[in-house]
Amino acid sequence: MLGLSPREEQILQLLKSGEEYPVTRLSQELGVSAVTIRGDLRDLDAKGLVVRSHGRVVAASSPQAAFRDGSNNTQKELIAKTAATLVKDNDCIMITNGSTCSLIPRYLFGKRNVKVVTNSTLLLPYARANAQLLITLVGGEYRSQAEALVGPAAISQIEDYHVTTTFFGTDGFTMEHGLTTSLVENAQVVQRMCAQATRRVLCVDSSKVGNRGFVRIMPVTEIDTIVTDSGFPTDLIAQLEEQGVEVIIAQ
Repeated sequence: MLGLSPREEQILQLLKSGEEYPVTRLSQELGVSAVTIRGDLRDLDAKGLVVRSHGRVVAASSPQAAFRDGSNNTQKELIAKTAATLVKDNDCIMITNGSTCSLIPRYLFGKRNVKVVTNSTLLLPYARANAQLLITLVGGEYRSQAEALVGPAAISQIEDYHVTTTFFGTDGFTMEHGLTTSLVENAQVVQRMCAQATRRVLCVDSSKVGNRGFVRIMPVTEIDTIVTDSGFPTDLIAQLEEQGVEVIIAQ
């Protein structure tokens, strides 16, 4: 699977059982040193297949979903890490499904008492590994390809919460057409989550600039902050800042 070594596949299978597997137990089960196991776990963590914290490790919920879009992974990691710095202790936030936004909780370790409302099942392993991350997963119709819950039930439950910040993504970004996506149900979730927040933070890599999807999410003027990478066009940054949109370049 995904070019993994036989031992890495064994580690994932053990972790998916739901039992606790600290490094010492994995070392005993697989008959290799703790140093070797730690190296394997670092590699699996870098591939987004496990979540590590303070000696604990859990399997990510869906390796296939995590790798469905293998492009711009470095930029996405930087964007997620930078976006996480906008979260403070005791914050209440929303995070939509998406390949970049689902990485944000990886960088919330060390924050205290952060409440997260999400429609993404990819966030659940972080709740298991981080006791200070209090996740509410809304209900709805499950979409396995996106690892997300959508539809009327999801929208209805989102309306019950009010948060400081919503972190969200987009498939397309232009000044003329605003933010767009390919699916109506995704647009509806983003729109509702943004409506429930005081601050709306778009997490988008520069490859989305110039793309236009089937469904409009919102105009760019409804964004408060954009977190993006160094490839984002400088002329576009100037236009956005003129309209009062803050642009943060992830380094």
